[in-house]
Amino acid sequence: QLRLVESGGGLVQPGGSLRLSCVASGIIFSNALMAWYRQGPGKQRELVASITSENYSYYLDSVKGRFTVSRDNAKHMVSLEMNSLKPEDTAVYYCYTNYRGLWGQGTQVTVSS
Repeated sequence: QLRLVESGGGLVQPGGSLRLSCVASGIIFSNALMAWYRQGPGKQRELVASITSENYSYYLDSVKGRFTVSRDNAKHMVSLEMNSLKPEDTAVYYCYTNYRGLWGQGTQVTVSS
């Protein structure tokens, strides 16, 4: 079954950290580009970070130095480590793969005191 399942969202105070994970099933994970998008309240969905099969990564300017994307091909998992979180990072975070354009269901991240 083709699917992506995210986990790890939640409520965190400004300056805090969260780690999101996405497990893929039914895809050739080692060949796939994996990415994290987010959609904040009243905003368009935007690409936050991506990682290629060769482990080349991309980051949105506003998260550079704070977020780190990584992948574990053996576990079919991509992760997003988020540090120094800000209220403007509040959004639903979605896992995405270019393998058939598959999306996860999303996980809510709320940064608030």
